[in-house]
This record gives sequence, C-alpha cells and structure tokens, in this order.
Amino acid sequence: MISSIKNNYKLIIVAIFVGIFFGWLFFYSSEEATLVNPDTVSHEGHDHSAEESTIWTCSMHPQIKQNKPGKCPICAMDLIPLASMSVEGDDVDPYEIVMTESAAKLADIQSMVVSKGVPEKTIYLQGKVQSDERNVAVITARFGGRIEQLFVNFTGQNVRKGEKLATIYSPDLVTAQHELLEAVTFKESRPSLYKAVRNKLKLWDLTDKQISAIEVKGEPQYYFEILSPISGTVIMRHVAIGDYVKEGTTLFKVVDLSKIWVMFDAYESDLPWIKLGDKVDFTIQALPGKNFSAKVSYIDPFINAETRVAKVRVVVPNPKLNLKPEMFVNGLLESKIAETANEILVPKSSVLWTGKRAVVYVKVPDRQSPSFLYREVVLGPEVGSFFVVTEGLDEGEEIATNGVFKIDAAAQLVGFPSMMNPDGGKTSSAHNHGEGSMSDEEIKEIEETENGAIYYSKYVSDKFKKQLGDLIDVYLKMKDTFVAINENEVNLEAKKVLASLNNVDMTLLVGDAHISWMKLLANLESNLNGIISMNGIEMKRKHFSTVSDDLIDAIKKFGMPNKKAIYVQFCPMAFNNKGAYWLSDKKEIRNPYFGDKMLKCGEIKMEFTNK
Repeated sequence: MISSIKNNYKLIIVAIFVGIFFGWLFFYSSEEATLVNPDTVSHEGHDHSAEESTIWTCSMHPQIKQNKPGKCPICAMDLIPLASMSVEGDDVDPYEIVMTESAAKLADIQSMVVSKGVPEKTIYLQGKVQSDERNVAVITARFGGRIEQLFVNFTGQNVRKGEKLATIYSPDLVTAQHELLEAVTFKESRPSLYKAVRNKLKLWDLTDKQISAIEVKGEPQYYFEILSPISGTVIMRHVAIGDYVKEGTTLFKVVDLSKIWVMFDAYESDLPWIKLGDKVDFTIQALPGKNFSAKVSYIDPFINAETRVAKVRVVVPNPKLNLKPEMFVNGLLESKIAETANEILVPKSSVLWTGKRAVVYVKVPDRQSPSFLYREVVLGPEVGSFFVVTEGLDEGEEIATNGVFKIDAAAQLVGFPSMMNPDGGKTSSAHNHGEGSMSDEEIKEIEETENGAIYYSKYVSDKFKKQLGDLIDVYLKMKDTFVAINENEVNLEAKKVLASLNNVDMTLLVGDAHISWMKLLANLESNLNGIISMNGIEMKRKHFSTVSDDLIDAIKKFGMPNKKAIYVQFCPMAFNNKGAYWLSDKKEIRNPYFGDKMLKCGEIKMEFTNK
C-alpha cells in the first residue's frame, strides 16, 4: 500500500489543492453575503438577531427585564416586549406610552372622559357644646370684708339678674358711708365733694338706690348685698360663710346658658369647604332622636399645632337648658365652593401625588393601541372621592383612572417623564441594577416573600425607615390610650398618628415599593379617620386592629425603623374569638382590646429587631 501511495502522490496533492480552492470560494461568498445584508441570514427560518434585540418585561413589575419571553418570576404573568411600550411616527409625541391590548388588560387599565361638575362635599364634624363666652359674668369683691350670709349654697344653682348671692360686712365700706353722711350736710355748699363721695360708693358696686337709702336713713348700713349681674347658672363658688376676702377676690362665676356655642373640629383639608353662613345639621349623643341646625358664625384663624384642627363655631338657642356644656356633638355640613361655576372633577384614583406634584396620564385619541401621555396638574380642594383640577386638564380629554401606577412604571422603564422622574431618563424601579435583564441572584433577593408579600427592606433608605420609626412611636402612644380605655385621649393620639403619617415622605420610595406604600397609606388614613370619627371604644378598636395589621405589614416590607425591638402581640379572644394583633415596644402584655378587663390576655407572636 505504501508503494501505491508513493506512485500516486502527485495525484493526491492536486486533489487537496482543488478542494482548498473550492472551499475558499464557497465560504468567501457566504461571508460576503453576510456582510452585505446580515438580516437575510437565518437559521431554520428563525431570526435570532431580532429576538436578541427585544427586551421582555412585566407590566406589573417593570424592574423585571429579560432578553427572551417567559413568565414574570414574581407574579407569573406573561412577559411583554418592551418595544410595545413606545411608538414612532411623525404624528406621534416622542413621550407617548403605548401598551398592547393584552398588556392593558393585564394591568387593568381603565379610563374616563374629563367633565365639569359642581364641587359638592359632605363634611363630617365632631365637637362639643360650650358656654357662650359673651354671657359669662365673674363677680369679684369690690372691697375687702367678711362673708356674713350666703344665698348660693351649691354650684349649678340658677339665679336671676339682681338676685342676692351673698352679704358682706366691710369696715372700709362703713367708713365710706360715714363720709357720705357728712358730705350730705355740705351738699349745697360743696356739691363737688358730695358727688365725689357718691361716685366712690358707685365704684364699689353700690347702686344709686342703695346710696340714696343710706342718705334717707341717715346712718350707715353694715351689711351689703352682692347681686348677680346676669341671669344664669352659678358654675363657680369660691367663698363660704365667714370667709374674709380682699378687694379683687373672685367670689362667684355665673354663666347664661340660654344661648350656647357648639365648637366643631375641622381638619385642614376641610377648611376650604367651610365658610361663614354655611348650615350645619347636627345631633347630640345625649339627646337621641332630636335634630338641630345652625349656621357657621365663626371660623378659627389658627390651626392647633398638636391636633391640626381649627374650631368652627355655631350659636344655638337653648331656652330649656337641654344642651349642656361638654356634650358630644356630631355634625354634617353640605358644602358647595362653586355654587354658580362648574369645575373639572377627576377621581382620586387617576391622580399620582408625590407631595410636590400631581400627575395624571392623558389618553391619546385616535390610536389603535392604548396610548398615554404624562401630564402634571394643579389640584384644588378634595371632593369626597374626587379632586378639583384647577390647571392642566381640559373638559373632554380622556384620562386613565385605574392602573395608573402601571402606566407610570412603564414610563420609568423606558426613560420617559414619570411621577418620580419628571425630566425623564432611565431609572431603576425598585433598586439600582443598571440596564439590561436582572440576574438570578437579583430576582431571588427581591422575590423574598411571605404569603406573597414582597420585601423591600434592602432597598429602602435609612431616612424613610427613620420616618417609619417616628410613625411607630406615636402609634405606641395611641395603643396605650386604648389600654387605658380613654376615648378622648384615643382621639387626640389618633390625630397625632395621622399627622405623623402625613409627614412620611413617600418620594423616598420608587417603583413597586412606592406602589406598596401608597396602598398601605390609603388604608391607614381611612382607618385612623375611623378611630377619630367613630363613637364608642369598640368601634374605634376595630379600626385600630386594621391600623396595627398595616403597620406590621409596613415593618415587614420596609424594614425595622430603629435598633430597639418591636413585638407583635396577639389576643385570641378579641372580636368574639376572631383574634387581633398589635405592636408593642415591651414584652409585657397590655391588651388594648380589653384593657383592665383582661389586661394580660395575649402572647408574643413575632419580634422585629435589627440586631
């Protein structure tokens, strides 16, 4: 065989060169074709270059970005191509957010046409009956002396104007009477002296009739009557028989209750809707079945720094004295701030509010797929479940009313102007991962869940956690008032919790974390207002239970606010054995759902700590 190869080696060499030549010719042609038109090259009929240029994302969780279709690792929804979120063309705004029909259905996008209406709001007010400050008389001693007789024997006694309250003996007054009797003899010759002595007695609260009686009798009167200057009820008695008093000492306080004030608490958000002359219908807990009405006569020009409310006053006749100071009152005010002009009204669900700006998404007309544009608006007063829009929208425009967060998340994803980034530019939705798809490790971190609740603790700033900690601190004080079963203190502390909640800067959260907080915020506000407005400790406890659940959820999602431990405690017997949770900074059980009745009922279910 070796000899055969030697004899034919020339033929073999020629065959090798011919093969190399044809191979070079074939592969050169193919490579040249690829360089001329790379898009024409495919494998098994599939365009790989097109697939690799498409980024796939989730309409519910826009931080998820992958280079191939599939399901969202968080919610298991089908991923949609990112390219579907924007459109191109000469007649298209460069910042339009376009969603496919399927993506819009998944995000539950709903819209409505903007229209005008008369802003009307029902304002619920709570207050108390108070005495009319203009009908209060304080009787003081005009001269020093000793109380000889007392005709008012108890606080709460009704007296008439001019009725005797007490008699007093005063050496100074006796001396002044002797001066008067001497001056009478010089009445004709020295009239100025006579008038001066009479005026001195008048200044000591003696009437002309009493002074004339002294002159006619010709001798001093040793005991003088203290008379009531008004008709009313004695609400203070500071003296007893035999007491010595000095000039200026307070003796009695009398209040006329034939007209009373009802002082309502109005929150800051309600004040634009209240004006002088508005009618308030109200009921009084102590007088069930009776309805009252009156007009607003005064609005306090100051806001109470602690409770964040202003006083609104109405004056009510009280001829039978049925209305008594400190009675609780529930009021209802139907308000119209634009009685002759219509205003643009939009649902609250359509507005994204950062605390600095309000944003809506306007639907672009004449588009085959749902298309929206970012629009900043100026909000007027709150109208129940609506806002008045004073600038930024015209009647007839169509806006998104549901799924607005999803549209905004899509805008953030492609770098368009959005709620958290009004100037545009690409941002990270929940945390800094840069561009491109998420790694498996990153997805695993944000997917850390308990019963489907996503945790954001690693991506929440210390500043937000500090504000959350301040909120927890005032909540704990409110919890203590439930333990003490003090309704007035509960209302006061609930208002402080509401004020602290409003101080939490939600712009510190972005993406899903922001959406999650917004849902908690709405629920917390609603139930805190329920604690404040509901009557009876049991009704307040139901709202307190929901507030507690939401704050437990907040700590789970956003992390511990400080280094001290927070305990989740549970009472299995609350609400007819349904059970209820609360937060405490102490291990000791002090039950807010039963107070002293079952103070120690409960157990520690969980402990939050940074250690």
